[in-house]
Amino acid sequence: MLSASGPWGGHVTRRSPDHREPNKIAFLQCVGSREKDRDYCSSVCCMYATKEAMLAMEHIPGVEIKIFQMDMRAFGKGFDAYFERGKEKGIQYIPCRISGLEECPETKDILIRYEDSNNGHSIKEEWVDLVILSVGMSPLPNIQELAIASGIQLDSHQFCLTQDFQPTETSRRGVYACGAFTEPKDIPDSVIQASGAAAKALATIGEARGTLIRKKEYPPEIEIPPEEEPRIGAFICSCGTNIAGTVDVKEVTEFAKSLPGVVHAENTIYTCSADSLKLIQERVKELNLNRVLVASCTPRTHEPLFRDTIREVGLNPYLFEMANIRDQCSWVHMNLKAEATEKAKDLVRMAIACSKNLEPLHQMPRSLNHTCLIVGGGLAGMVGALSMAEQAYPVYLIERERELGGRLRQIYYSGDGGDPQAYLKELIKKIDNHPKIEVLKGYQVVEHEGAVGNFKTKVAQLDGTNQRVLDHGATIIATGGKEYRGKAYLLGEDSRVITQEEFENRIATSDPTLSRAKSIVMIQCVGPWDEDPSKSFYCSRICCSVAVKNAIRMKELHPEASVTILYKDIRTYGFKEAFYTKAREEGVLFVRFDERKKPAVSLDDGRLAVQLEDPMLHLPLTLHPDLLVLSEAVIPSGGSREIANLFKFPITLEGFFLEAHVKLRPVDFATDGLYLCGMAHYPKSINETIAQAEAASARAATTSRGSFCPGCDHPLSRGAPGGRGGSRSGG
Repeated sequence: MLSASGPWGGHVTRRSPDHREPNKIAFLQCVGSREKDRDYCSSVCCMYATKEAMLAMEHIPGVEIKIFQMDMRAFGKGFDAYFERGKEKGIQYIPCRISGLEECPETKDILIRYEDSNNGHSIKEEWVDLVILSVGMSPLPNIQELAIASGIQLDSHQFCLTQDFQPTETSRRGVYACGAFTEPKDIPDSVIQASGAAAKALATIGEARGTLIRKKEYPPEIEIPPEEEPRIGAFICSCGTNIAGTVDVKEVTEFAKSLPGVVHAENTIYTCSADSLKLIQERVKELNLNRVLVASCTPRTHEPLFRDTIREVGLNPYLFEMANIRDQCSWVHMNLKAEATEKAKDLVRMAIACSKNLEPLHQMPRSLNHTCLIVGGGLAGMVGALSMAEQAYPVYLIERERELGGRLRQIYYSGDGGDPQAYLKELIKKIDNHPKIEVLKGYQVVEHEGAVGNFKTKVAQLDGTNQRVLDHGATIIATGGKEYRGKAYLLGEDSRVITQEEFENRIATSDPTLSRAKSIVMIQCVGPWDEDPSKSFYCSRICCSVAVKNAIRMKELHPEASVTILYKDIRTYGFKEAFYTKAREEGVLFVRFDERKKPAVSLDDGRLAVQLEDPMLHLPLTLHPDLLVLSEAVIPSGGSREIANLFKFPITLEGFFLEAHVKLRPVDFATDGLYLCGMAHYPKSINETIAQAEAASARAATTSRGSFCPGCDHPLSRGAPGGRGGSRSGG
């Protein structure tokens, strides 16, 4: 309904006979998942519902939207901030699960009965015009046929079976898997895992890589004499309603026709579609165009596509120009249609002026260093180094500490029963014995310069001695993260208050104090915001799973102990939902608290006292645990900001490193040749870290391979003898 190219043309209406716009819309979450037969979370539904609700509010001003949910699983990078924006826009989130719906035969309205937690948990009835079901992911109906044909095993849910620490490997050697086929996941995680699978495939292929490549053939390039007048073709994109919903694209198209040098201007619905690309090529031939302008979205994602399109009909690819009238205009001026249209005209006018002065650019060979530098010797850095080396590229692995391993050294068991310490030892052994990996422990980066293919990085020991200059063509940043240690809830003041990391260590080492702990309370979502209200909350992604994992292990070792987890939302996404189910079966108690009424911790006659409001009765509740375990936030490692300054890449408000594009380039920095992975990017589990490290190595390998000049071992770079740049970036 929301899609401009869909059957409703972007107009949200009811499917009932009246086809009127809804005044009230309800979203029902967890339909078909988080239940007995499908004991997993589909991972994406909460954020998809929030996105669609916000879009519906833009389409229907004044519409009332309620999302009925069990937990808000905003666990990804930036997800929680997006969730908060949804609440600010007026979306109401109701923590309950609807058991059934009733339809009025006459009006076709839907009756919803639900438990109102804000009013003594009374049963409330409400009529709505439209109900959206957030239906969970399920395996494909013919997945058994694929499994038999490819010789791989499926898990109990009929998704691809993978093992701990091998997130892209199937049960058959040489066959790799990625995306939602392995477990329900969102676009960024799917793209990351796809690149990780590609890295494994590249390592399998080994030295035979690239021997069967066929070079794409282009027609001879049309010579454009310097004295020839510009003949510009301008294509103004509607992008469905992304642009046309705010900007009067027909008016902009007519304006473009009036500009000097423009011999043709045309409005297209989606300029990046196959039909529109073919249309551009036809216009170039018919009208002898020698310049092409597209006014649409961002050149970051679509400029290469349009450049290749005009090259296929003989035009030099750098005779293309692009105006961003979506990101820079329609999206930021949604309620100012007249002003947005005028701004779009200005953007097109400036792009046309630039286009008139474009000159052809040609590629020339330059040298390329095939070595990769990896900064950080934790799990992500080690996996990335080994993946690059297995693809036959030399690697420098830099680690500030005197030993490899990073935060993995503090993880003793996984929820699935894997042994992280055994995996760590095997990983270090492979690193130490690999001839293509040079490990520099106790070193840090002090200087960095150069460009993709030819970087120079100076490293030195922590005392400033033994400096070395390393030449390399690509860089992977994997500086990791660490558990936050604040002063909230008496941490550091009372020995009975510890963190999840300390708790796991005590469990793994059979600390005798645990056998004496008859009552254990865990508090989730503890972080810098508990001490400084100006700090924004973000979800650290792994805390709920770690708490549930440790609670289960504690109950297995000491069944008589009482374990209570105090939480806002339990974010055990994907197959981690099964751990949440198992914890409840083991007797772990879960008590929700309102984020506006956080638990308070104090001392009562020497005993720990945890006070909160009972969510069911709205009465004060006091717990006296023998041990209080805090699920602290994950924060970037020390020195992260200095690394960002040295390599000149941006960071988020929380201090994590910012990728080039959250969905399309989730392991790339904006600077070519620089890549990131692991907790330096954002908190993630062991398997997610492994997948992203392998993904970063796959992306770095594209730099190390380069775009080679035929017949030599040099990559191609853009330039024109004695000429200035032919694009906004200077060529």
